[in-house]
Amino acid sequence: MTQQFIVPPKKGLGLKVHKGQIIKVVDVEGQQVADFTAYHAKDFYEHLDQGATIDANQSINVKVGDHIYSNLYKPMLTLIEDTVGKHDLLLPACRPDMNRLLYGKHKDELQDTCYDNMSGALEQFGVPRPHMHYPFAIFMNTVLDEKGNLSVETPLSDAGDYVRLRAEMDLVVAFSSCPIEKGKCNGESVTALRVEIS
Repeated sequence: MTQQFIVPPKKGLGLKVHKGQIIKVVDVEGQQVADFTAYHAKDFYEHLDQGATIDANQSINVKVGDHIYSNLYKPMLTLIEDTVGKHDLLLPACRPDMNRLLYGKHKDELQDTCYDNMSGALEQFGVPRPHMHYPFAIFMNTVLDEKGNLSVETPLSDAGDYVRLRAEMDLVVAFSSCPIEKGKCNGESVTALRVEIS
């Protein structure tokens, strides 16, 4: 049995996922980043960790067959299928402070962010609001050049592209349809995501 959920543009979704279940994240219209984080269902101290994942895989890219690791260096998820092959493990989730610095937005312009979307989606499960979310940013096209400079380019995902992740432990997970409208991050428009659990 497969459950389907829609993450509306600029919004978040939180779910419980059991060990062995498959999470499919679909870019419905194309070029939409899906910020994703995960916590151990019984111990919220243990959570998805970008740095541990990079360290354990010895790569800033997650490839099919690779694990996504927790801060305790335990496999949380395994990437089992990927139609895009370009995602981000380097940048934190967008938040109001980032929007002010990078986009010059004032307080009355600050609305949805990935930080708030994921924090809000996790509240129903009792997950405390962290100081920052460091997600697996699915479909995000972050380019690191030979001089160490970072740029966020237009996602390579087309409508219907997806990743499939297998849960390696019982998890509480959260998704955000990244709300950034300016620049290339989401192809200059924000659209919905579909999440399927099977």
